[in-house]
Amino acid sequence: MRVFVTGATGFVGFHVARELASQGAQLRLLTRQSSNTRFLDEIGGACEVCVGDLSQPETLRTAVADCEAVVHVAADYRLWVRDPQAMYRANVEGTRALLGLAREAGVRRVVYTSSVATMGFRRDGLIVNEDTPVSLEDMVGHYKRSKFLAEQEALRAAEAGQAVIILNPTTPIGSHDSKPTPTGRIVVDFLLRRFPAYMDTGLNLVDVREVARTHAAALEVGTPGRRYILGGENLTLKQILDKLSAMTGIPSPTMQIPFWVAAGYACVEETITGRLLGREPRATLEEVKMGRKKMFASSARAQQELGFRLTPVYPAMRAAVDWFRAHGYAPAEG
Repeated sequence: MRVFVTGATGFVGFHVARELASQGAQLRLLTRQSSNTRFLDEIGGACEVCVGDLSQPETLRTAVADCEAVVHVAADYRLWVRDPQAMYRANVEGTRALLGLAREAGVRRVVYTSSVATMGFRRDGLIVNEDTPVSLEDMVGHYKRSKFLAEQEALRAAEAGQAVIILNPTTPIGSHDSKPTPTGRIVVDFLLRRFPAYMDTGLNLVDVREVARTHAAALEVGTPGRRYILGGENLTLKQILDKLSAMTGIPSPTMQIPFWVAAGYACVEETITGRLLGREPRATLEEVKMGRKKMFASSARAQQELGFRLTPVYPAMRAAVDWFRAHGYAPAEG
C-alpha cells in the first residue's frame, strides 16, 4: 500500500511513518524546504521524499497522486506565534485543501491526526470522552482553535462521504521529539533543573509508539467520521515531575504556585522575550490558561474499535529522557 504521510519530520509523524514502514507500506513523505530531515533515514522501508507545503496546496497534488491512503499528521504546533494567520493557513486551510486533493485523486482512506485539545475539558478534572459537549468558544488560544476548525473540516468531509478517520492523541511522549514539543520541553526543562515550582494542572500522557501503532490500525479498521482519543495515564503535573525525579535523581519541585503568579510570569515572558526580543517565550499566557483545566480523557472507544492498548507511560518517559540526553538537549546522566 502506498501512503502519503505529512509531518514525518515531526515527533508523532516520525513514529507513524516508522510504524507504517515496519508493516511494509510504501511511503511518500512530505517535507518542507526548511524541514530538518536528519532523522528520516531512521524510518526505514521504501520512502520517497516530496517537498511541498500545506500553505501551498498545489505543491501537494503530485505527491497525493496514485496513493491509496493519506495520513495527515503535520500541524503547526506552537503555544506562541507572532503571526496567528500562518497557523490557520497551515492547520485549517491546509487540511481542507489536502482532503480535497485526496478526493480528487481517489484516495481510499484518510487518517487525520487531530488533538485531544479539541475536547471539552473541565476545571473539575472530570474525565472526558469524544461525546463530551464542546464548542469553538471553549478553545483557548490559536493552536486549539485552529485544530478545532481543522477537525471540523475533516468531519464535514466524512459527512459528505469521504472515508476520513479522526484520531485525537492526548500528550504523546517518547524519543525523537526533536523540536521539542511543549510536552518535550517539560522534560528538557526538568533535566536542566529549570522547574522551581509547579501549577495544579494535569495531563494525559501516552506512549508515542502506541499512538503510531494505532494510526496504522485506523487505516484498516477505523470508522469514517469517528473521533478516537488515544490516551494513556491521567497524571497531575506534580505526578509527572515526581516520576521524572524518580528516574533521574533530580529533585522534584515542592512549591505550588497559584494561577495569578504563573499568569503574571507568562505575561512578562511574552512581552520581553516574545515581542521585544522576537524569541519564543519559556511560558505563555495561553499555556497557563490551558493549565486551569486538567486534560484527563478516556480512550475506551479506541480500545474497543481500534485495538488501542493502555500501556504504562514510564518506559516512554524513560525513552524521552535518554533521547534528550543522548542528543545534547540536557547533560548526560551523572
